[in-house]
Amino acid sequence: MSNIKIKVISRNPEDYLRATKRDIHKLPRNYDPSLHPLEAPREYVRALNAVKLERVFAKPFIGNLDGHRDGVSSLAKHPSRLAVLASGAFDGEIRIWDLAVRKCTRNFVAHEGWVRSLCYTPKGDTFTSVGDDKTIKSWKAEVESPDDEEPINTLLSMSVVTGVTHHRIKPIFATCGEHCQLWENTRNEPVKVFKWGVDSLHHVSFNQVEDNLLASCASDRSIILYDCRESGPLRKVVMELRPNALAWNPMEAFIFTVANEDYNLYTFDVRKLNHPVNIHQDHTSAVIDVDYAPTGREFVSGSYDKTVRIFETLKGHSRDVYHTKRMQRLTCVKWSLDNKYILSGLMK
Repeated sequence: MSNIKIKVISRNPEDYLRATKRDIHKLPRNYDPSLHPLEAPREYVRALNAVKLERVFAKPFIGNLDGHRDGVSSLAKHPSRLAVLASGAFDGEIRIWDLAVRKCTRNFVAHEGWVRSLCYTPKGDTFTSVGDDKTIKSWKAEVESPDDEEPINTLLSMSVVTGVTHHRIKPIFATCGEHCQLWENTRNEPVKVFKWGVDSLHHVSFNQVEDNLLASCASDRSIILYDCRESGPLRKVVMELRPNALAWNPMEAFIFTVANEDYNLYTFDVRKLNHPVNIHQDHTSAVIDVDYAPTGREFVSGSYDKTVRIFETLKGHSRDVYHTKRMQRLTCVKWSLDNKYILSGLMK
């Protein structure tokens, strides 16, 4: 009979038994690297994901402003006071915030239904709001008592007004809805009405450098440019999908960026509208709002993919993405005038 070698593994059961039911089972493990050839790449992937998650989840988050009972539909920055912010909600409520202490200083119901848009005047002493009740209301920026919450002026529109923007110098402002209209606070009728045969307009914005130039986004997938001195629209650009919002570059008068439904942002030059200057990618859902930094070198975008992204103007991909675990679909984003903070409004 040939010699047979038998190896016997001997273990003390007491070393592998739990003292109590709450203890974790002790398992033997062989740490020989030859038995684990994928350990190094696996640990590299884990470390890389940990760095990405640390960058994405709540790292730059400073705080939230609680108070609205419904989702935030619009935001407005004060032109001269960094700590003042106005927000409108889907239930018609407007709140004025003191960002330094993160508290609400005023709140009142301004409209019946959705507050579509807010805009401060250049001096900052009043602000204008538009809503689903077809009214355009002007409010004092500061009131002495909470009981004095009546609008300074109320203008009635023939159709729902979806956006408002104020001229940088002149006491006129533009609204969009069924048509683009120019208004003065002293008149009950619009000064000018621009028509181009579209169903409706949902966003309008004045250029803050070439202050007679403004642009709007239409429901027929087009971007329409206007001049206050002209009697009709200037140019029209038709996109593949609907543009949701646009923002003018505060340093380059002829550059604007459009937030589009096809998950991208497009930067155009007014002097050559045949092709976009740049296409900014990375979002995974419709881009809802966009706002430029005061330097004009970067802009921020908010999307239905629950992320806020920062893009450099000359690059096609975002340099940063912000997302928190509690974040919902974004409806509006703003870049603070001191170039330090980003403000966002969310659905609930």
